Amino acid sequence: MAKPPNPPIHHLLLFFFLLSLLPLPLSSADDSTAMTELASALSPTPTGWTGTNPCAWTGVNCDASSRVTSINLASQSLSGTLPSSLSSLSHLQTLTLQRNSLSGPLPSLSNLASLQQLYLDSNNFTSLPFAAFSGLTNLQTLSMSDNPSLAPWTIPSYLNQSTSLGTFYASNANIFGSIPDFFDSFPNLQSLRLSYNNLTGPLPSSFSGSEITNLWLNNQVQGLSGSIDLLSGMTQLYQVWLHGNSFTGPVPDLSNCTNLFDLQLRDNQFTGVLPASLMALPKLANISLQNNVLQGPFPAFGSNVTVTLGSTNGFCRSSPGPCDPQVTALLAVARAIGYPISLAQSWVGNDACSQWTFITCNSQGNVTVVNFGKQRFSGTISPAFANLTTLKSLYLNDNNLTGSIPNSLTSLSQLQVLDVSNNNLSGVVPVFPSTVKFTSVGNLLLGKDISSGSGSGSNSSTSGGKSGGSSVSAGLISGVVIAVVVFFGVVSFVSYKYYLKKRQQRFGRVDGSEVASEMVKSVAVSDVNGHVHRHGGGVPSELHSQSSGDHGEMPVFEGGNVVISIQVLRQVTNNFSEENILGRGGFGVVYGGELHDGTKIAVKRMESGAMGTKGMNEFQAEIGVLTKVRHRHLVALLGYCINGNERLLVYEYMPQGTLAQHLFEWRELGYSPLTWKQRVTIALDMARGVEYLHGLAQQSFIHRDLKPSNILLGDDMRAKVADFGLVKSAPDGKYSLETRLAGTFGYLAPEYAATGRVTTKVDVYAFGVVLMEIVTGRKALDETVPDERSHLVTWFRRVLINKESIRKAIDQTLEPDDETFDSIWKVAELAGHCTAREPFQRPDMGHAVNVLGPLVEQWKPSSHEEEESLGIDLHMSLPQALQRWQSDEGTSTMFNDLSYSGTHSSIPTKPSGFADTFDSMDCR
Repeated sequence: MAKPPNPPIHHLLLFFFLLSLLPLPLSSADDSTAMTELASALSPTPTGWTGTNPCAWTGVNCDASSRVTSINLASQSLSGTLPSSLSSLSHLQTLTLQRNSLSGPLPSLSNLASLQQLYLDSNNFTSLPFAAFSGLTNLQTLSMSDNPSLAPWTIPSYLNQSTSLGTFYASNANIFGSIPDFFDSFPNLQSLRLSYNNLTGPLPSSFSGSEITNLWLNNQVQGLSGSIDLLSGMTQLYQVWLHGNSFTGPVPDLSNCTNLFDLQLRDNQFTGVLPASLMALPKLANISLQNNVLQGPFPAFGSNVTVTLGSTNGFCRSSPGPCDPQVTALLAVARAIGYPISLAQSWVGNDACSQWTFITCNSQGNVTVVNFGKQRFSGTISPAFANLTTLKSLYLNDNNLTGSIPNSLTSLSQLQVLDVSNNNLSGVVPVFPSTVKFTSVGNLLLGKDISSGSGSGSNSSTSGGKSGGSSVSAGLISGVVIAVVVFFGVVSFVSYKYYLKKRQQRFGRVDGSEVASEMVKSVAVSDVNGHVHRHGGGVPSELHSQSSGDHGEMPVFEGGNVVISIQVLRQVTNNFSEENILGRGGFGVVYGGELHDGTKIAVKRMESGAMGTKGMNEFQAEIGVLTKVRHRHLVALLGYCINGNERLLVYEYMPQGTLAQHLFEWRELGYSPLTWKQRVTIALDMARGVEYLHGLAQQSFIHRDLKPSNILLGDDMRAKVADFGLVKSAPDGKYSLETRLAGTFGYLAPEYAATGRVTTKVDVYAFGVVLMEIVTGRKALDETVPDERSHLVTWFRRVLINKESIRKAIDQTLEPDDETFDSIWKVAELAGHCTAREPFQRPDMGHAVNVLGPLVEQWKPSSHEEEESLGIDLHMSLPQALQRWQSDEGTSTMFNDLSYSGTHSSIPTKPSGFADTFDSMDCR
């Protein structure tokens, strides 16, 4: 068959020309059609919605291509249903429909990937499609409270795709089920309001460590339950409403929640003693505790705190002061078993002999018998039993008690009976006098020290030769125990060997290139001055050398970090090729790569010969610090490798490079200049990371080298602090630590440069300098400008005199409007405080977080209608706003605002002959 001739070239050109005239699948015409359908579906037609051009309609905004970007129909007394074509508005960023009478099903909005603000409050929608909010990856605010006509629905798990979510309001919206455990997906979430629904179950564990500041979960139909212990890890909490639920257990220690000022816990089933730290919270202004069964000393809050206690709690006295010693001892006993509500409902007042359940006293009012037998109590045996000095009989049998028997019980001189049978106790059995009838049958591990595996005592015994209720010989029981221990030992050994084998299959030695190509793939990274990235996860206390370089076996995970073989690192970096170089530092080169499971990494390669002893110290310092810290704003250390004279550190990869690149080199690198929203968010991320280092980690540290090149950015432009080679442990209290000078000129605090003594305020100073760089777009030291302007801090002090001077000094790429400039001015003031001449005049990093947090939260499209939709008038004072919030919930409070003042400072000039930067290689 003859091959057909090719069409003439001019026919092809004509075809493509005609094709180009066809409309695109999604266009402004589609938007116009969708808007026309929306107008037809609403009754009455919204005011100002006339003509054929939706971009000219009142409350509708469009971009330059006539695509609809926002629709504002709040408070227009509209009824009708929303058309499904609403989902075709692919450029829509803000949809404001609150306070109308819209009804029917809410159409799926899953195609609106650009949507950022969604307000559906106070309508009569009847149902939600399953995928209503799926794929809204840019969603920042979801507000849909007061839709009581909705069919019952659960919070969808796919909502975790909206990682930018900062506000989620869905009160009185007929939600049922449990709260999903996905809040670690929302690094920006600060306000969560799910009140007046039918949520049940415990608080999700992912609440702990979140950035939530306002948490409203009150007045559920059946009630959330369980303990609220995880609130102690929510250090950003500001307002917490948990009233009207079924929470149990004690109120936790909230001493780390230093911003908390409103705590509503009434109408639950809380028990136990209020922690003293609750009364010491510095900003607490309002707390309600009525309708619980709290115990212990009457709480002594400050005069500036509004407290509601009610009449149902069982405090030992009606005014502050210590409880009776026997009451104090029994409450300590109750604490060890979780303050069960069965005790709390009876153990009321200051007299343990006044009809307290399970307690028997003699005629002198002294406790002689405690009988907890068969009560299904969990927990441990409290040593506080020993404080009941007249105790004769203690029955703890047939419960679920764990741990050991306190040795302090042997000090009870009048004790005659101790029954701990049928629990899960372990450990060494104390030696009681022969006068004590001690029964311990039914505790398989009792007499065994679990930590060492050694045995002591018998499992079932009666002191004084009396039977403990078991006819089985001690030898037989010991044999059974030994057999069980051996069995579990064998199982553990086999499991461990299997685990090792699986780990070696993943990271093991690779002998052939074919295996290597399947295991990993190298990544060619553009030659940009990236930096190294790290964050803690536990590293071995001793570094394990690998034998003969390439031939070492792959070690296993130890403490959370992994020792990675040199073969794997060579494969993922294409044998440390030039095209994989991310950057070069004082002690080595940084390479990019990708593990076989898709994890992108950055590998810092150092040679001990080039580093010397000081470089080795920095290598070990990095590992030592990152073993002890873990935070979302500190870069993660993933592993390390020792290969002969080489030392390699493996970090998470931060694709957007450093803050320095985006501030000072953005033109050369082809980046867009940072917006003010991005800058203030980066500053907040940095502040939170340093705040964690200073006081929230298990051990406090001073970074000593904060600067833009050590602040790394991810694809979402969120920041992480890096480079911990110069970190020092922070001294306790107000004392300073003397060390050799290290760091970077331009960021050194005056007292550190002069004396070499450091406190955490050294980092605060450097942070202030970075804030100045963020505001001005200028470097801390710039020798390309006249001397009077070359030192940023000195020059910045002069322009900080008034707002107009600052307006002229800010980075010209920002072009701020009045609202943005107000935010810039607050950051400039904070920078001045942080760089005060004297350390005591500088705030701590917690203050910086408090200043920057509200500035980041401000950045949302706003209008008068949106302010009303949240129930808050932003022009109110804070006490007025709080009064309005609580008027809806039946609470009241007071609030005292605190301000911080400080002074400004200059910096020491750079000594002649010194380089711009120096580190432990130079002067450690």
